[in-house]
Amino acid sequence: MSRASRRRERVLEHLAELGRLPLGADPGPAFRARLRAQLLSGELTDEPVRPAAQRPRHRRPVRRRPPLSQLATLGLAAAMMVSSFATYQAVPGDSLYPLKRAAESTLVHLSTDDAERGRRELDSAKTRAKEVASLLGSSIDGPLVSKTLKDMEESTRAGISRLERVEPRSPKIKKFARDQKEVVGPMLTQLNEAEAVQAEGYLDYIEGLVAPH
Repeated sequence: MSRASRRRERVLEHLAELGRLPLGADPGPAFRARLRAQLLSGELTDEPVRPAAQRPRHRRPVRRRPPLSQLATLGLAAAMMVSSFATYQAVPGDSLYPLKRAAESTLVHLSTDDAERGRRELDSAKTRAKEVASLLGSSIDGPLVSKTLKDMEESTRAGISRLERVEPRSPKIKKFARDQKEVVGPMLTQLNEAEAVQAEGYLDYIEGLVAPH
C-alpha cells in the first residue's frame, strides 16, 4: 500500500470514529492525543512538523507530484476530518449540518467495496434516527422531521441493497434492524399524523429484515 493510500485510510478511520460518537459527545483524550501524534509525525501529511529552528535550514527535496485526483481526495478527506470536531454533533437546521452530511457522503464514496459502503450507509441511517429523536419537542422540528425520516429510509435502503448483494443474510442486517426498531418505535407517539405514517412504513420495511427468509 502506498503512503498516500495509508494516509487516506487513517483519515477515513478518524472520520468513521467521529461518526460513531453519540450526538453531543466530545472526542476523548485518547483520540485527540492520537490525532496530534499522527499530525506531528507526518502520518496524515506529506512530511512531519519540524521545530521552527530547523525549518529555514530544511530544503525540501524535489518530488513527483501525486495525481490531481489523489490530491483532491486526500485534501477533502483531511478537511472533513478537521471540520468534524465542530460539525459531527450538528443536527438538521444547524448552519454546520450540511458540512456534516458532506463528510458522511465522503466516507461512503471513498469506501473501497460494496460491503463497506453498505455498512457506512447504515451508520448514516442510525445517525438520522438519532437526529429525529433530538428534533422531537424542539422549536425547530417542523418539516425537518419529515425530511430526516425520508433521508433515514433512503440511507437504509441503499445500505441494505449493497450488503445483500455481497453478504446475503448477514447478521449485521438483522442487528441493524433490531437496533433501529428500538430507536424509531418509541417516537411514534410524538410524531404528527403524516410523520407517523412515514415512520410506520419504515418500521414495516425493517421488520421484514428481521423475519427469517
